[in-house]
Parts: sequence; structure tokens; C-alpha cells
Amino acid sequence: MNNKPNKEELERNLKPAQAYIDSLADFANLLGTIKQAEEAAKELMEETAAQQSKKGSQSSEDKKDEKSLTSTHCSDNGEGESFNHGDLSEETNAKSAHDDNALPTLEEMIEKLDELVGLEVIKQSVKSLINYVKIRKLRDEKELPNPPLSLHMVFLGNPGTGKTTVARILSEIYRAIGVLSKGQLIEVDRSGLVAGFVGQTAIKTSDAIKSALGGILFIDEAYSLAPDIGNGNDFGREAIETLLKMMEDHRDDLIVIVAGYTEPMERFIRSNPGLESRFNRYFLFEDYNSDELFEIFGSMCAKSEYILTEDATEFAKEHFRYIYDTRDENFGNARHVRNFFENIVSAHSDRVSHIEQHSREDLTTVLQEDLEKAALM
Repeated sequence: MNNKPNKEELERNLKPAQAYIDSLADFANLLGTIKQAEEAAKELMEETAAQQSKKGSQSSEDKKDEKSLTSTHCSDNGEGESFNHGDLSEETNAKSAHDDNALPTLEEMIEKLDELVGLEVIKQSVKSLINYVKIRKLRDEKELPNPPLSLHMVFLGNPGTGKTTVARILSEIYRAIGVLSKGQLIEVDRSGLVAGFVGQTAIKTSDAIKSALGGILFIDEAYSLAPDIGNGNDFGREAIETLLKMMEDHRDDLIVIVAGYTEPMERFIRSNPGLESRFNRYFLFEDYNSDELFEIFGSMCAKSEYILTEDATEFAKEHFRYIYDTRDENFGNARHVRNFFENIVSAHSDRVSHIEQHSREDLTTVLQEDLEKAALM
């Protein structure tokens, strides 16, 4: 029997082997493709690295040229003096930016105090207080004893006499000489301290005081907190007790200024032994006289570029003389000046609005009739 496979059987048996060989060939081709891809990627990376290196070298040259340019002297100011922009280092620029946002200095705040109209006694009292605090600090440095210091103050006087303005300047002054850490001024009145429910006033007062830590808490019409004065009630008593405790707890970084009419404030301080012991500095803000009122008025006009005619100027002076001579306990001082000025602006606007072609002179000139109308408003 012949067991030799025929051609058809051989081809049939070899087919799986051929498929295997074909698969190996395909795999080899795939490896070749991968290798080619790797070589292409390597070439691309090398080319990219070369370009970046070239670009970096060019950038360095540009910066070098730029530095060379900024280091050269610019044109002078006409007298042969030059300015070197290369001297403006990053540190100098940072310092310059800081200086632009710098807090006001002691000298600047004293200058601002001196610019206020009138208040000569107040100005001198503030300067004496500054000197007192400065000497205390020097004595501390020399390890010399100092008597107890209380900078809490009572501001007495009618409305509009500059009490809040002086308090704001004081807050900056005390920050500048190191008495206060922040120097902010927090303004409140009775409504900012007293709540309508039992137990809530202490919380409300505490919150107001906490916001003032590092600065000054300014309490206007403080006499209204006392139970038997003004519109005060027992909730006001709770506010006072909370105030006194926190003044003691934060005596090193809190100043409290209470302000209001003279007689009610004196009764307010005497109403509580704690108030008398803590508030021992009194500043009396006297009413502005007629000349000072006119000076305040003039500054308002100048700031808004309103120019009074000669007869309007005389009318204004006479108006303030009359207002001052007939004043009562409710005299508004600078508040009256502000109201009068705003009425003048309104009267001027009514008159000028009927002019068809407005010139600059029309828009800035104030006539006597504008003041006469304003005085009746």
C-alpha cells in the first residue's frame, strides 16, 4: 500500500504553515514600520530641540541688546544732566509702587490739621498731645517710669464744628507715631450700639468695638446712651457697660472718642464713674465765627469752580454775619454752609438753564440773585 502523500494532500497540509509564515512576514513589516516611526520621531525631536536652542539664543541676544539700550543715558534735561534708566532695578520699582500707596506720614497729617479753618485751640491741643505721646515713648526707651496714659477723649460742641474731621486726622496721627496699629476711624451713634432686645445690645456693641480695634471708635451723640438723658434707655446702659469693659480689655490698641453737645455730654460723663475715670481729655469745639464760615464757603466755591460776582460776595459775607449773630444751640456751623452752598448751586442751575447758548462764564459765575434765592430755601 502506497502511503506517500499526493500533491493535493501536501498543499493542504502546508497551508497552516504558510499562513504562519505570512503572519511572521507581516509582523516583520510591522516592526519595520515601528522602527521607521521611532526614527522619524527622533529626527523630529532633534529638529525641534535645535530650533528652540536657536530661538533661545536669539532671545538672549535680544535681551542683551535691550539691556544695553536701557542702560544708556537718555537725553538730558537741558542742563547737561542725564538720567540712567538702567538704575531702575526691580527693587527700586517695587519701592516706588509701595511709596505710591504709602500711608500718610505724621508731617502730612499735621499739615492737614493746620489746613482746617479755625480750631486754633484744638490744633494746639492735638499737637501738645502728640508731643506728650512722643516723650512717653522716649522715656520708655530709656526705661524711665511713665504715669498711666488714657487717650480716650470727649469732643464737645455743636454740629458741624469739625469733630469728626479732627477724629479722622487723629486716627492717622496715632497710627503714624505707633500708638495705634491700623488707624481706622469707625463712626457710630446710638443706633450702631443699641439693639431692641435684651442681651442683643452687648453683642452689637462688641461687634462695633471689634471693628475699631487698632483705631478709633467715634461715638456721636453719646449722651443718648445714658438712661436719664435724651432718648436713652436701659439698653443704653448695657452698651455703656460693654464699652467700658472692652476699653479696659483692649486699652493698648483702642481709642474711644465720645462727642456731642456740651451740656448733655458733661452730664453723660458724670452719669457713670467708669466713664469719668476713662475719659479725662476734653476738647471744646467752638462755633465758627462769620469770617471762618465765609472762608469755608469760599473753599467750597473754589473747589467746584464757582465764581461769585462782587455784589454776590458782599451778600455772602453779610449772610454769614447774620447767621452767626442770630445762632442758637442748634446752630449747624459748617453744615449750614454746606446747605447754603448746595442751595446756591440749585438756584444757579435754574437761572442758567434758560440760556440757549451756555458759555463757560455762564456756567461758573454766581450772581447775587442766586444767593438771595438760596437764602430763602
